[in-house]
Amino acid sequence: MATWTHVYPAAVPIPVDLFISKKHPGLNGDLGFADSLGNIVFKVNFDKLSKSSSKRVLLDASGNPLITVFRDGTVVFKEDEFSASISYMMCNGKWVAKKGSWQGFKGGDSREDLIFRVNRTVKKLTRTELEVFLVGEISRESTPDFKMKGFAFQRSCTIYRSDSIVAQTSLMYKLHQIYAGRSKFRLTIFPGSVDHSLIASLIVVFLYGQ
Repeated sequence: MATWTHVYPAAVPIPVDLFISKKHPGLNGDLGFADSLGNIVFKVNFDKLSKSSSKRVLLDASGNPLITVFRDGTVVFKEDEFSASISYMMCNGKWVAKKGSWQGFKGGDSREDLIFRVNRTVKKLTRTELEVFLVGEISRESTPDFKMKGFAFQRSCTIYRSDSIVAQTSLMYKLHQIYAGRSKFRLTIFPGSVDHSLIASLIVVFLYGQ
């Protein structure tokens, strides 16, 4: 398995806002992450033609696959690949991850270069919490590299690294506005060394992978 390396530049000295919507021009219903000028930075292919709804592919602006995320029992494991951060079950003679977990792989449809594992720890009506473990950081992961907390229905998600906020999504309220639509919302990535494509893929897991 490959250790995670940066795909999209992360060394930005100021917060970066990306605007998430399926209504960005030219996306044909796919989810897009656009900068403040409306330029598409990332887009997400929900694999509409597949019988499985558990696959998400993060693409760059040119359509090149960066990270592919599989949910629940869609990834088959060998016993020597088990992680302490994930629960497993036997299905048709094969070990698969239990419901509430995801795996992110570098690139397109290949499942060889594992980047991260995500495990849901809390699921309540108005709150969900996930733990993220980067592959290659430590063996037999025991402490999460990131934690995610929020309420997907309100497009609310905060990503923490220890006690620091790495990124945060929020609805786009205007002055004196009581209600804000959910079809377009903001992702703020704070300065640091976290790859933006990794952040985008984790947001997709939290908001659209459940």
